[in-house]
Amino acid sequence: MAETKIGKKAGRGWKWLLLAVLVIAGAAFLYFWPTIHGLTQAGTAYGARVGCACRHIGGRTLEDCKKDFEDGMEMVSLSEDADAKQVEASVPLLARHVAEYREGYGCVMLTEEEMDAG
Repeated sequence: MAETKIGKKAGRGWKWLLLAVLVIAGAAFLYFWPTIHGLTQAGTAYGARVGCACRHIGGRTLEDCKKDFEDGMEMVSLSEDADAKQVEASVPLLARHVAEYREGYGCVMLTEEEMDAG
């Protein structure tokens, strides 16, 4: 009978430990959110601009363009709208930027309004 009570208490202990870990992880995420947000915004803007220039000025494939990324940009993915001459860089659920090739101007970053309209 005593083993059953100990087993129940140990089971409750794990639940509290898991809850404490989740609370600490959530607090750490909120604390570092400005840094995470800034880095993903900068990374996707850089990725879109570099990907656009590499693809539409350099004539390389998007996969080859990822070689030009800096270390730490592994989460940034590239996609292309070939007809619109646009390259989108994104970090899922966190950030997204689009660069568009314009004759005479090169690759231009689109504003939020232009990205939402397109």
